[in-house]
Amino acid sequence: MSIEMKESKKGRQSKKVKKQRTVVCGVVLFALGLISLFTGHVASNLEWYSQKHYYYNKGLGGHGPIDIWRSKSSNLYYACSQRSPLYAPPPHESLSNGYLLIAASGGLNQQRVGITDAVVVARVLNATLVVPQLDHHSFWKDDSDFANIFDVDWFISFLAKDIPVVKRVPDTYMRSLDKPPYTMRVPRKSEPQYYLHEVLPTLLRRHVVQLTKFDYRLANDLDEELQRLRCRANYHAFRFTKPLQNLGHKLVMKMRNMAKRYIAVHLRFEPDFLAFYGCYYNGGEREKQEFGEIRKRWTNLPEAGLDGDPRKRGKCPLTPHEVGLMLRALGFNNDTYIFGAFGEIYGGEETLQPLKKLFPNFYTKEMLADQELQPFLPFSSRLAAIDYIVCDESDVFVTNNNGNMAKILAGRRRYMGHKRTIRPNARKLSALFMQREKMTWATFCNKVKSAQRGFMGEPNEIRSRRADFHEYPSSCICKKPFNLTDVDNQTDSEYGRNEEDQGVNSTTQTHGMIINGVVMKDASLSSSQEEKEDDDFLAD
Repeated sequence: MSIEMKESKKGRQSKKVKKQRTVVCGVVLFALGLISLFTGHVASNLEWYSQKHYYYNKGLGGHGPIDIWRSKSSNLYYACSQRSPLYAPPPHESLSNGYLLIAASGGLNQQRVGITDAVVVARVLNATLVVPQLDHHSFWKDDSDFANIFDVDWFISFLAKDIPVVKRVPDTYMRSLDKPPYTMRVPRKSEPQYYLHEVLPTLLRRHVVQLTKFDYRLANDLDEELQRLRCRANYHAFRFTKPLQNLGHKLVMKMRNMAKRYIAVHLRFEPDFLAFYGCYYNGGEREKQEFGEIRKRWTNLPEAGLDGDPRKRGKCPLTPHEVGLMLRALGFNNDTYIFGAFGEIYGGEETLQPLKKLFPNFYTKEMLADQELQPFLPFSSRLAAIDYIVCDESDVFVTNNNGNMAKILAGRRRYMGHKRTIRPNARKLSALFMQREKMTWATFCNKVKSAQRGFMGEPNEIRSRRADFHEYPSSCICKKPFNLTDVDNQTDSEYGRNEEDQGVNSTTQTHGMIINGVVMKDASLSSSQEEKEDDDFLAD
């Protein structure tokens, strides 16, 4: 039988199977309707099972070939951060419990997290939020104010239905106070009850309170109404100023003019970043001495290596070369266009060169903007904002780290439609890279794809026990009612296949159970089990 006849027969069989699946699921759902009609109950477990069975057969549940450019199931979810009907309107400024001043801390995205949480705290305290003061004294030494980066008027007007926001405490009010604003610092991850018990009495007594070094000072888990306020603040209230928007979108258009789609790669590989986590990359004694000297800046750091090799434990970022190898193994060809967002890279151009060799179409804001970037060069936060815009607009966002920008963008991309976001499974990949020379390229590709299941930005991927809400804004993402048409309209992608490996189905098993279509990892999985997983994973 000729190859064409075989392929034709195979195609007819595939269509027949798909049709049979549709009929079976239709019958199941019809039966569910009858059960509900005669019993007065919805057979939710059976319906859930039929959905789960159908999704997995269509490759949407985690065991089929992955489309490396987009999530097949992204259209099954939608952003939902609206206020509930019982949501109380905010007080007028004059009737609030006082003015809340916030001194943010860290880089741009760390400050963004702090300001987002400050909006929630103001709501909890029934206070008027004063436009936050940005950090001018940290490592970045950037004297930009809020108004230099974000549209202040938009920030105030968008949040008007949640909290009162003002640009400053009125001068007449400040002059009437007996004492200057009371300054305090709250513990990290504080619950709303802490603010009500410890901050509110002071606010009522002093009328103006300033919270200093305000970063990650609010608990991760809050009630749904407050979580949705977090989403409205983070994903809607922040709008970059026109100069930043204009340049950022101009760079996006330059990337789009060169290629239909592009990847944004955010790298953290600065010397102090690596030294802080005790990461070493086979640089010998010179590297250890350099990082050892840098670590002396922090007096409370334990001796490097006491808890074992942090790379083996997945605590260190992949090198730029390793990021490139991961992307090639996943199926991105070397003609793919990449936008690189990063600061100082340890080893400089020599460290970046292997990544550029794997992907020659490699660009940065410095390469694309030229003279237009000059006014922003003295301001690290404004440069970070430009990178943020180009990364956010990318078709695929890839990061080698778990820093603030990586988390914020991952959460935003989930909220805005589960745009493909790839974060390395550092623990498994680091072990794999150490064994790379002992296996063929095809085997390496298979193992990379297997390792990355659950780390590709899919709606149903694993969420770790310590996951940050800003990275996984689950309270603000809703699932659409089950509709066979949504799934039937999905088509297998032509992407995700490279020259030597024509796709791979994952053979790894997930430890845990599935709740509402989300894989919940078993918290009792021990380190010895994880080590055994690594051994099985590396075995040919």
